[in-house]
Amino acid sequence: MRNSLAIFTIGLLSACSPTTDPISGEAAPASTVENFEASGWISQTLPEQAAALQAGEITSEALTQAYLDRIEAVDRNGPTLRAVLTINPNALADARTADAARDAGEPLGLLHGVPILLKDNIESKDNMPTTAGALALKDNVTGRDSPLVEGLRREGAIILGKTNLSQWANFRSTSSMSGWSALGGQVKNPHILDRNPCGSSSGSGAAMAASLAAGTVGTETNGSIICPSNVNGIVGFKPTVGLVSQDLIVPISSTQDTAGPMTKTVTGAAMMLTAMASGDARIDYVAALDQTALEGARIGVLRYSLNNNADINAAFENALEDMAAAGAILVDVENHDPGIEGIGRKGFHVLKYEFKATLNTYLATLPTSVPITSLAELIEFNNDHADVELVLFDQDIFEQSDAYGDLTDEAYQTALADILRASRENGIDRLMADHEVDILVSPSGVLAPRIDPVNGDVWPSWAGAGSMAARAGYPHATVPMGSVHGLPIGLSFIGGKDQDARVLSFAFSYEQATRHRIDPLYIADSNTRPELAAALERYPSDD
Repeated sequence: MRNSLAIFTIGLLSACSPTTDPISGEAAPASTVENFEASGWISQTLPEQAAALQAGEITSEALTQAYLDRIEAVDRNGPTLRAVLTINPNALADARTADAARDAGEPLGLLHGVPILLKDNIESKDNMPTTAGALALKDNVTGRDSPLVEGLRREGAIILGKTNLSQWANFRSTSSMSGWSALGGQVKNPHILDRNPCGSSSGSGAAMAASLAAGTVGTETNGSIICPSNVNGIVGFKPTVGLVSQDLIVPISSTQDTAGPMTKTVTGAAMMLTAMASGDARIDYVAALDQTALEGARIGVLRYSLNNNADINAAFENALEDMAAAGAILVDVENHDPGIEGIGRKGFHVLKYEFKATLNTYLATLPTSVPITSLAELIEFNNDHADVELVLFDQDIFEQSDAYGDLTDEAYQTALADILRASRENGIDRLMADHEVDILVSPSGVLAPRIDPVNGDVWPSWAGAGSMAARAGYPHATVPMGSVHGLPIGLSFIGGKDQDARVLSFAFSYEQATRHRIDPLYIADSNTRPELAAALERYPSDD
């Protein structure tokens, strides 16, 4: 693994992150409470840090302590992002062990000594509960490493702690608020603090953007890696379902759930995926990255997935021009009829069937310190603790799911077959084959709306094709493609089954040609941005 890292120089890996405002080119707006910009090694990318650790330029203990200090300054205080739910009490000791191994000349892994944050629905054997943000699981300390955490440790990663999330991975209520959990409160978007961090991997996205760890792990069922990566301005990668083991992760769906890396650069994501991936045939995703991947590639352009936001559409057109300048051949892909009605409704049915089955199986394995053993008991627990759990929104998805039958029901099997056919052979596979393209591209989502505890999530008309990739279980990467009034927007790369290395390589080629990632400015709200305030604060007498 060390040879792969050596291929990339520090200059190539650095993400261009301006210290000035990306719109005005001037210093941060006065609405920034104070300068919370990361500095030193914690401002660097995961590959840069890994190289410095291996070269002995910094110790893992010093890097881990620096992140702990930054979490205290930015997450617990300052802008109070609430992105980190739990700190691993063993983190510093594990970092010292990593340093001792390096000093002793022992073989080093790809992530040796690098601090990583896990979404708090992923089990680790450390003395930390796995809660999904829920009061019912606050004492869920299992002493088990999920396979993906075993992989991270095998490559030398330090588990720094657990990130906050949309409770139960945003599968509790149809009127939920992204980024809120009963145990962690509301995650804030570090770019503009009153803006939605998206979910369910909201804490992982905000923590990565705010430089609270070298890398973070998110999970996705339908958009929960891609959306928070999009609105927090980072790289996110949703692998082919099954590439990363689902074991010992609080589940929703056996057919759509997957964990994936969230990082500042595509190279960092490739390094983490190399460690996290299951199976005997280990793939080196770093070595597979090709800066020239776009040259001569046929790019399927999903213009039909655009919404009516002129700024997003302009950023997407600029991204297409950048890819064409890098040698790509752009091919317009027309909207298509998958031949199946009610895809959204059927897809929701599938998730509710699978949620009941998989959650009941998971809960049955938990220690006696957890007061629930089934979805039915969880619903009752939440009703009994409504003053904590049900203040902001209800649990209608839980209640609907519990009323469903088991996975032998014909209704489930029919709906699942329809969804897979619509998203795979009549969806991504067909689009790529009919247009003879190597990859599909679209916007990754929309610009983050305000956090709204009264109405719950209020999102604009969607942009992008992430749901098709999620339902298909196919790989999907998002890379920053610009920003609008300080809010990031990403570009999506979607490929076919098991084309993870190819998707990452195209994303890497675009990233290296453009370098659009920006560091957050921790602005209180959009209204105080100079280019907006002048219009918002105008009086008739000004004329």
